[in-house]
Amino acid sequence: MKDGFRQSMAWLHTWSGLLVGWILFAVFLTGTAAYLRPEISHWMRPELAAATPGPHNAEVAIAAMQRLAPRAPSWFITLPEARENSIRVFWRDPAAGGRGFRSATLHPDSGEPVAARDTQGGEFFFRFHFELHYLSVFWGRWIIIVCTAFMLTAIISGIITHRRIFADFFTFRSGKGQRSWLDGHAVTAVLALPYHLMITYSGLVIFMAMAMPWGIERAYPNQRQGFNAELSGSPPPRPRANVPAPLAPVAPMLEEAARRWQGGTPGRITVSNPGDAQATVQLLRSGSQRISTSAQSLTFDGVSGAVIAQSGEAGPVAQLHGVLYGLHLARFAGPALRALFLLAGIAGTVMVATGCIHWAVKQRQQAAKAGRVGFGTHLVEHLNIAAIAGMPLAMAGFFWANRLLPPDLPQRAAWEIHFFFGVWGLCLLHPLLRRGRRAWVDQLAAGAAAFALLPVLNFIVTDAHLVASANAGDGVRVGFDLGLLLCGAALAAIAVKVARHVPLAARRPARAARAAEATP
Repeated sequence: MKDGFRQSMAWLHTWSGLLVGWILFAVFLTGTAAYLRPEISHWMRPELAAATPGPHNAEVAIAAMQRLAPRAPSWFITLPEARENSIRVFWRDPAAGGRGFRSATLHPDSGEPVAARDTQGGEFFFRFHFELHYLSVFWGRWIIIVCTAFMLTAIISGIITHRRIFADFFTFRSGKGQRSWLDGHAVTAVLALPYHLMITYSGLVIFMAMAMPWGIERAYPNQRQGFNAELSGSPPPRPRANVPAPLAPVAPMLEEAARRWQGGTPGRITVSNPGDAQATVQLLRSGSQRISTSAQSLTFDGVSGAVIAQSGEAGPVAQLHGVLYGLHLARFAGPALRALFLLAGIAGTVMVATGCIHWAVKQRQQAAKAGRVGFGTHLVEHLNIAAIAGMPLAMAGFFWANRLLPPDLPQRAAWEIHFFFGVWGLCLLHPLLRRGRRAWVDQLAAGAAAFALLPVLNFIVTDAHLVASANAGDGVRVGFDLGLLLCGAALAAIAVKVARHVPLAARRPARAARAAEATP
């Protein structure tokens, strides 16, 4: 604090943002892409035809599960919605490998399994942005918790540091070296400042039970499952009676749920002990119909169809948690509001990128005056290229792998992810061979080409290309292909800008020479 409070906050802002800046960039970019999780998953499964969801889907799903897994101890059904037009089902199977589950994707009208290629789709970006994939779930989430805390610190200290933060929002000086990067950082920060605060703080709230578990452990000693059941409003599980009994029709249950939820519809169905006298059917309300994610569920006796449990009204703390969680996920958002979330997420991504680049440019200018560039500056410049230019290229590589890998390849979804990290790893090595601006141009141009050529590749290898999707009225795939072209155009424009950029230090002698020539 020896240099004053504001100067200390400036130091805190710089280092709390820089030390985790590359992880934050990846998290912001993949988290922004996760707003389009259903659309990405739909595009990455070209075998799935567009369909309109309806109330009959639940009956179709139950009938399909009675054929697929009549002896399974439980079924988990995700119903189609406006943005997801297939039925996804999971069921327990002790003979299955891994965690003991099997899964299938069903046609929403016929209930027949759809032979779609194995892919995580948009789910990969969603889970990457809070688990980092290759790390264990525990350590991946803890790293994100720490980085999110650093991000919140950087935002608050940045607000304190910049006295003219709102005035600077209207100031952008192009071609001024580090001043331009600082202006870009300030503009994107202030443009979506409420969003940045919300998304960062809510990210910490989501993991509060992991980061601060002591209250739960005090109230529920060694009973975390009991806490989760009470939070979700689920009744205690029933033991099997081993007495065969038919499952009650699900249509009256849907009608009762709609009556109690003022027209709301379920998004998931969990059936326990199907075909047994102790069967239960739990309907969980769709998360796209309200902001809060606090559980709303109805549990029915699977044989009589009578209501046996209903989740109660959440308390103030649980409601606040649910609202913050819902704001973070934005599943409630319609097309216009979702577009604003996307723009705000892009602004956050650019804010992190410009902050990292500004530090490197500033250090490079100071090093030029001293006559020596230190290892730290070289390292930050290298990581900036690999993270900021390399991440979009890796995401494009993920989409290319989806179209190029054989549809019947074993562990195909894992190979798509390996391809993503392989491309990103090459982007980390590439600046060792091509330094500075050349590396930036190479990776940005490669990303532009990869995104722009994806619709062409899609036209060659699938029947769900832009023209066919337009003729079939599949607006999701049409919009996604056009979005890929837009991403390619944006990266191409940035690559051209970087290639034509003349450093400020090189421009000053030229200006001085022109001024001397103009002097009589």
